[in-house]
Amino acid sequence: MRRKVTIETLNQFMRELAAAARGPGKVYFTGGVTALLLGFREQTIDIDLKLDPEPEGAFEAIAALKNRLELNVELAAPDDFIPRAPDWRERSQPIASLGQLQYLHYDFSMQALAKLERSHAQALEDVASLLRGGYVSAGELKLRFVQIEPGLLRYPAIDGAQFKKKLEDFLAQAEHHEPSGS
Repeated sequence: MRRKVTIETLNQFMRELAAAARGPGKVYFTGGVTALLLGFREQTIDIDLKLDPEPEGAFEAIAALKNRLELNVELAAPDDFIPRAPDWRERSQPIASLGQLQYLHYDFSMQALAKLERSHAQALEDVASLLRGGYVSAGELKLRFVQIEPGLLRYPAIDGAQFKKKLEDFLAQAEHHEPSGS
């Protein structure tokens, strides 16, 4: 049984991964880790990350760390589920630099769209938190959807019209639930 990821265990993972890496690289966090770091959650079930460029020795270090720290680590990012936006790297927000590694949040708008497409309850709450916190805006999500929509052809499991409706319905509901005067 793996333990939940808290800020403390995440920081330990980050320090130890950086110490073990034998070359430079970038680690993009997504999902529950972003929610944890932004203060939306106290814990998450796993560390979702993307390595790009991959630091030398990172996979060996992750394999050892996940067992030693008893954590779930998944190589997962929004572009595993929906088309990637061409500027996702530039729009990814820095978290920390440790050793030769840079840690970043994967592009918030792409995280939000991937969560909306999958529509799990916790994922939808995370998107609402990203909106409330000003990390993404409704207009930005609509624009980003238009940017990736042509690429949906390469994701046959996704119905583009249904995905667009999920986005529109979510944004309409979020707007309806905003406190007046904001």
